Parts: sequence; C-alpha cells; structure tokens
Amino acid sequence: MKAGFSIFKSTAFSLLLIVLVCATVLVWAWQRTPLLSAFLPPDSLLQLSPEDKDNQPVLTVGRNGTAETSTGLVEAEVKHDQKMETNLKTDVQIMEFAPPERSENTSSTTGKEQYNENVNDQGSCNYAKGKWVLDDSWPLYSGFHCNKWLSRMWACRLMQRKDFTYEKLRWQPKNCQMEEFEVSKFLERMRDKTLAFVGDSLGRQQFQSLMCMITGGKESHGVIDVGKEYGLVMPHGGSRPNGWAYWFSSTNTTVLYYWSTCLCDLEPINTTNPETDYAMHLDRPPGFLRQFLHKLDVLVLNTGHHWNRGKLKANRWVMYVGGMPNTNRRLAMIGDAKNFTIHSIVNWVNSQLPKHPHLKAFYRSISPRHFVNGDWNTGGSCDNTTPMSIGKEVLQDESSDYSAGNAVKGTGVKLLDITALSQLRDEGHISHYSTTASKGVHDCLHWCLPGVPDTWNEILFAHISATSVINS
Repeated sequence: MKAGFSIFKSTAFSLLLIVLVCATVLVWAWQRTPLLSAFLPPDSLLQLSPEDKDNQPVLTVGRNGTAETSTGLVEAEVKHDQKMETNLKTDVQIMEFAPPERSENTSSTTGKEQYNENVNDQGSCNYAKGKWVLDDSWPLYSGFHCNKWLSRMWACRLMQRKDFTYEKLRWQPKNCQMEEFEVSKFLERMRDKTLAFVGDSLGRQQFQSLMCMITGGKESHGVIDVGKEYGLVMPHGGSRPNGWAYWFSSTNTTVLYYWSTCLCDLEPINTTNPETDYAMHLDRPPGFLRQFLHKLDVLVLNTGHHWNRGKLKANRWVMYVGGMPNTNRRLAMIGDAKNFTIHSIVNWVNSQLPKHPHLKAFYRSISPRHFVNGDWNTGGSCDNTTPMSIGKEVLQDESSDYSAGNAVKGTGVKLLDITALSQLRDEGHISHYSTTASKGVHDCLHWCLPGVPDTWNEILFAHISATSVINS
C-alpha cells in the first residue's frame, strides 16, 4: 500500500511539474508575441513597399501630370498655358527617381539594352519613354561640314559656342530596342518612296537634320534638287522658296519639306490687293497636301508655335470656318482654334488613307520652349549648358502634348511623340550664340544642329523600320 501511494505521489508531482513548465512557456510566449500576431499572415505574404524597406520616398505618377511622393507632390510638369497667346507651353512629367540598375550581365558601356517590355497596346515600342545617355559615337554628322543642307543660323559649330557635350547625347528607349539609324538601311527602306515634312520652322529643322544624317554633310551628284516638281520655287520678290525637295538617285528616294506654319489652307481674300488679308481656313488642309498627297509615302506633320495673336496680326491672317469668316466665339480663342485645326488636319489625312494605302502618316508632337524670366522679346533666356541638369529620364506612358495625343486617337495617323524627351534638353538651344540675333535676344525655341532633332529622326526611322518589317 505504501509502495502504491509512493508511485501515485511521484506521478502527481511529475504532472504538476509538467503543468508548471507549460504555464511558464505560455506566459513567456504571450509576452513575446501578443495574441493579435496569431492573426497576421506569415512574413512571406507581406509585400513591403520600397518606402518601407529603405525609408525612401516612392514616386508615382498621377493622371493629372504630377509626380507624387510619400512626402508630398513633386512639381514635375510645365503647366499648360490655356491662353496660349503669348507663350505656348508644354506639359511634361520628369521623373527624378531612376529605376533600379539592371544586372551587370545585361548592361553595356554604351547602355544599348535589348529587351522588349516597353510596348504599347499595338505591340510596338513606346520610343518616347526612356532616358538620355552619353555616347561617344555621336553626333551622326559634323556641324562644320553640312553647309549644303544646314542653315547657318542653326549650325552652332559655326557660332561662338564652345561647349558641345550636348552633341554626345543619344536617346535610349526604356525596356525595348530602337534600331540605330544607318544611311544604307534608311535609303533601302525608302527605296522608290517619298518622305515629306509639312510644318513650321521646327519641321524645317527636322528636315535639315535628316538631310545631314543621310548625306553625312557631303554634297553628291546623286542628290538632285527636284523642288520644281512640287512647286517649291522662289516666289517673285521672295527671299526663299516655300520648301525644298531632293531626290536620291541611288534608291529613287525623295525627301522634301513644305512650309506650313498653321497646317491649314491660306488664300488671299482680295487677289488684286497686295496688302490683302489672308483667309486662314481652319477646317481645310494646305493646298500642297491636297495636290501632292498621292505622291507621298511617309508624311510628318507639325504645328504649334505660330498660334498666337502677334503672328496672326503680323501675317494678316483671318480665321475662316466653312468658307466664311469665323463667328464661333470659342474658336476665337487661339488655343481652341489650334486644337480644332490639328483635329481637322489629322481627320482629313485619316480620311485619305483608304485612297492611299501606301501612305504612313505621322503627327509630331510639339517641340518645347525653354525661355526663363521672359519671352524671346522680353528678356527671356536659356543659358544652361549642362546636359541633363533638369533630368535624364521620361517614364510617363502618355504624351505631354495632349492636343496631339487626343487628335490621333482612333485614327490611322501615328503620333511621333518627342515633347517630354526634348523637354529635358534645355541646354541644346541656339540661346544667345546666334550671330544674326539682336543683342540680348535668345533663341530658346530652335535647336543647335547636330542636336535634339536628330533624335526625332531616329525615332521616325524606327517607326518606318517597324512598319517595313510588318509589311514585308
């Protein structure tokens, strides 16, 4: 009996000891991990944001065109000037925070990355999204030796400017490959074809840039002036023709430019009066396009900077709609008239595409100005000479030129979007280096050549190449 009681006592003591140990463990666990933690998912399911991980602000882009961070709003756009009568400005999102660097095995010294994630709804690359990189192989031609095609007023190598780092910047689209411009490839893809730029002086810059890129600045017996075939001759009493056209005999390729600052038809109201006003038909394409569209294979349109009261008054332009002087009070606003005209010309070209299935049409978005502390005639300047001081990268998906972007939507006319990438290049303008400008007047609208317009043509070539591949 004593032995049995002893065994029972020993067992009870062991059980009591186990209970005490378990209670101690439970109390310790409670103190270390509150009951609430039992309802949290495991760590593997918790997605921490970059801000949580590194205590760095997270940059996102809102639909209103501003970049938002966890610490507030980053003002990363140029506000839209709704009046557009004294200074047509452009909206741009400039991303100050670069994405993580790619692994070493996918990068190169020139940054020519080859991967294909940055594609739009049509499955093609969004060339407007990317960054500027230094490339010692640039520029594509010499600013000293392109005298045949390049106007002296845009050849900064022939001015007093001493810094030329801006010539070494190349545009690199994000996450997709843009085919490099090669003269032989360009001419072959444009064999038996005609490319036309129709627009203002920025369109003329793009034309001259392309001529220098194709020829390398060298004159050749195989490049022949065919302006007469397109009516591009010196007018009586004029200082220059309304455009230029050159034929490359080796591939039967023609490249031309037609001067049309407003992309609408202009005609004298009184043909017998040399001082007559001109009807500015907002809903009618230029007569040049109506006459020669059937001969064009690639068309690049642009307008923008001539849409202000001063220009209209100086040129004696009177707005017409439906063949009559405009009576629509809304279209009396310059900005609305410009937008109406852009939509009109795009819709007209789109309506002609079924008749000309060979035609590839582009509308180039507006080239930004960089005047600071005034305009061209009020002391505005652009003295910066340091590349990428504003930023170097564009990450937005939609164009900063909303008028152009909206106009081409739902049409067969493609957008040649150059606004945001050009906004980053304030150091690339003529500035005060022009030898012909008045003292104190800066040109912060036009670009030094070689320069930014060369990139516009690289992107144009990439679009042409992509289309050629699809149609081959």
